[in-house]
Amino acid sequence: MNDWAPIAKEYDPLKAGSIDGTDEEPHDRAIWRAMLARYVPNKGVTGDPHLTLFVARLNLQTTEEKIKEVFSRYGDIRKIRLVRDLVTGFSKGYAFIEYKEERALLKAHRDANRLVIDQHEIFVDFELERTLKGWIPRRLGGGFGGKKESGQLRFGGRDRPFRKPINLPNMKNDFYGEGSAEKRNWSREGTRDWRTRDRDHERSRDKRWPERERSWTWGESERDRDSKEERSRGRERKDRDRKDRDRDRSRERDTKKQRDDDKHR
Repeated sequence: MNDWAPIAKEYDPLKAGSIDGTDEEPHDRAIWRAMLARYVPNKGVTGDPHLTLFVARLNLQTTEEKIKEVFSRYGDIRKIRLVRDLVTGFSKGYAFIEYKEERALLKAHRDANRLVIDQHEIFVDFELERTLKGWIPRRLGGGFGGKKESGQLRFGGRDRPFRKPINLPNMKNDFYGEGSAEKRNWSREGTRDWRTRDRDHERSRDKRWPERERSWTWGESERDRDSKEERSRGRERKDRDRKDRDRDRSRERDTKKQRDDDKHR
């Protein structure tokens, strides 16, 4: 655990398949395939590997001219190598682009990923075959799993470094912005301030709780009182309507009786 680092110095499929680089057993078949693979890098490749990009998922009809047209907008290109089949001469769908400056390399790596060329969404990453010892390509179960979080994840690269293990002691690591205690400005007084503030917050919440209960109780009594008044008004309205109906009936009866008496006279 003392030699743990967020960026892999040597590619190990078992560690790359672990979120913190501490797994001891492979958790998927791809890692098994990578561990059993015997991959020998192409020694005939020339150029600076630290200034080279790996471009994959290309359309099989895409040519070197098209690749140069697209990637030259990020900077001056020194060389493009489109990998082709030795027998048929057809493209295998991936290429390597070497830039003259690191600034152009970083800009293309940042902006060109998921770019659409000839109706194909490409994948861009740094070349690792000559820069990382023990590298196993993704087609053999290795690699770093692309850049989609929902896909097959591999860790230890610059895009997705290892996370610090839970049981790892505190280490000075500039990659995670860590350093000495003076730089972090962590102290016992600061911890005490946090605890004091949490305690004060708990006390204030306990004080506010009875007030909330009283407000809730008051709100319920108000609602009950409003509903009672509404019911009483409804009853009064019904009684008044009933009295009006009874009064109308009595008037009709009196009018009818008076009419009958006039007939008999």
